[in-house]
Amino acid sequence: MVWSAAVLIMSAGVGSGGESWEQFRGPKGDGVVRGSHPPVEWSEDENVTWKIAIHDRGWSSPVVADGQIWLTTATEDGTKLYGICIDAESGRVHYDNLLFQIADPQFAHKFNSYASPTPVIEGDFVYLTFGSPGTACINRSTFETIWTREDLECDHFRGAGSSPVIFRDLLIMHYDGADLQYVIALDKKTGETVWQTNRSVDFMDLDVDGKPKADGDFRKAYSTPYLFSEPGSGSWVMASLGSKAAYGYDPATGRELWRYADRSAHSGTGTPMVAEGQIFYVTGFSRGTLYSLPVGARGVLESGDVLWESKRNVPNKPSPVYFNGHIYMIDDGGIASCLRASDGEEMWRERVGGNYSASPLVIDGQ
Repeated sequence: MVWSAAVLIMSAGVGSGGESWEQFRGPKGDGVVRGSHPPVEWSEDENVTWKIAIHDRGWSSPVVADGQIWLTTATEDGTKLYGICIDAESGRVHYDNLLFQIADPQFAHKFNSYASPTPVIEGDFVYLTFGSPGTACINRSTFETIWTREDLECDHFRGAGSSPVIFRDLLIMHYDGADLQYVIALDKKTGETVWQTNRSVDFMDLDVDGKPKADGDFRKAYSTPYLFSEPGSGSWVMASLGSKAAYGYDPATGRELWRYADRSAHSGTGTPMVAEGQIFYVTGFSRGTLYSLPVGARGVLESGDVLWESKRNVPNKPSPVYFNGHIYMIDDGGIASCLRASDGEEMWRERVGGNYSASPLVIDGQ
C-alpha cells in the first residue's frame, strides 16, 4: 500500500470557529487568506500541532469548515476512490470511506493522481468529485451519502484536475477531455443536471497526415473556474479556462457570454483572477501566456481586446495570485515574479529554486 504523508500546521482560528477554507484557493477562490496569522517558519518539530498519514495517493487540497478537514485519496491504480474527514483539532479520522470502485480506470499520468480535484464544502454538505469516475454529496454531520453521479462522460486522457464550485443551488464542474469538452451544473441537493454547455471551440490535435485525432492534449484542460459579480451591473459571470481558450459564462444558465481563443498554448490549468476591472489568466502548456482581458466584455474577443499580456516565466500549472495591485506567480522551474496588475510591468523576479506545481497563497501580507 502506498501512503502519502499529510502535515497540518494549525494557525489561529482556522478550522476551529475562525475563517473556513471551503474550496480550492479558499473562500473567495482567489488564494488570499484573510484574518489569519500563521507562523512563517516551521520544521518537523516547530509549529506543527499534529501530523498523520493519509493512505494511498491524491493531489486534492484539504478543505476546512467547522472543525472538519475533508480531502480525497485513491489507490495508485485508480480502482478505489475514497473520501476522508479529519478532526482539525486533534487529527483524529472521523470518516474514511470507499466512495467509488472502478473496474477499468482511465489512464492517469504519473504526475497526476486519481484524486486530484479538491472538494467543496457548503453548509451541512461536502461535495467530492474524481471527474468522470464519480461525484458524491456527503452530509457532514451524519456522513450519509446523499447522492452520487457516475454517468458523466469524459476521457480525461491524463487524469482529472478541475475542482467544483458552487453558485446558489448549483454545483458547477468542468469536463475538458480528449473526447468531450463541456461545463455542467448539477442541482446541489439532488445531483440532477440543470444545464450543460459544450465548449464552443474544439481544438483537435492532428496526426502525421494532418487529419484530426480524437484525443490529445490540445483538447485537455485542468482549470477550476472563478465566479465574480461585474461592477455596476451586478451580473454574475464565471471565468472558465478550457484548452486554448478562455470563456465567460452566465453561471445560472450556462450561456456563453464571451470567449478568447489562443492557439499558442494548451491544457489550461491555473484558476482565473479578477481585479481592477480585469480578468487575468494563464494559458497552460508548454510555453504559456498571462493575459489581461476587460471585465464586461461580450462576444468573440480578438487580440485587440487584450489589455496586456506577459510571456516571461509564466507558470504552466500553478495559479497566480493577485494582492494589493500586484500579481504574484511562480513558474514550474522555481522562478518567482511580481507584475503590476494595471499594465503587466515586471516589478521583480527572483529564482527561488526547486520545481513547483502548487499554487502560491497570500497570508498576512506574506
